[in-house]
Amino acid sequence: MTQPGTDIHPIAPEKRAAILAALADIERGHAVRIVFACESGSRGWGFSSPDSDYDARFIYVHDTAWYLTVNERTRPGAPQRDVIELPIDDELDVSGWDLRKALRLLSKCNPTLSEWLRSPIVYREDPAITGRLRDLTESHYSRLAAWHHYHSMAKTNFRGYLRGERIRTKKYLYVLRPILACLWIETSDQPPPMAFEALLDKRLPNGPVREAIDALLVVKRASGEVADGPRIPVVSDFIEMQLERMGRETMQLPLREAEEGSLDAFFRQAIGFSAR
Repeated sequence: MTQPGTDIHPIAPEKRAAILAALADIERGHAVRIVFACESGSRGWGFSSPDSDYDARFIYVHDTAWYLTVNERTRPGAPQRDVIELPIDDELDVSGWDLRKALRLLSKCNPTLSEWLRSPIVYREDPAITGRLRDLTESHYSRLAAWHHYHSMAKTNFRGYLRGERIRTKKYLYVLRPILACLWIETSDQPPPMAFEALLDKRLPNGPVREAIDALLVVKRASGEVADGPRIPVVSDFIEMQLERMGRETMQLPLREAEEGSLDAFFRQAIGFSAR
């Protein structure tokens, strides 16, 4: 459980100011309008270390003419860039998607946009656009697609990080979060929450595994990003048991088929396009 007085989503005021300044520079330098910006990563999930970086993610739109050109703005025949990324420094990682890219991923039931829109830390927001985006993520949400997304993430992180006798503390959490998201999806029609402890409270409210994860969170929030420790048998056994079960069973979850006309209509409205 969270220790009294612990801020599990810490954003230093000077870092918030730096992120807002970076977003304003992006708008000026790229001639775009940022309609939503949030914190992703460990600060959004609620298990950041004191030296965790800031992972700001955003959605932006160009003016209408940018989308309606014969020769694209990069060079003829080359796809226009649909991502803006600032050089990563020691503390700030700032990147974003063009709205059209975000909607394309939404149409394929990729859960990433849904996570951003439910982040507990929002830097910028156009309520009219983000309100409609949230509605669309709900109407296009597929439990089956989301389950496969998180299951794949858990397997990849497990293979990459949890094989040794000493394990970096944060890597345990990078596997536990998608596993708990899968467990959430198996029993709920609603998308899994972004905050890690909300997943824990629903899927592991008590017991030895929960106690070990709570202890792990205390260590993670107090130690550096590269801190490691010995393998924790009760946590590792839980992870391996769940991955073995998920790999063995065939998920019987509904696959939602959503029509794309609503995405097209919203996109045209958001960029100010009016067909005549």
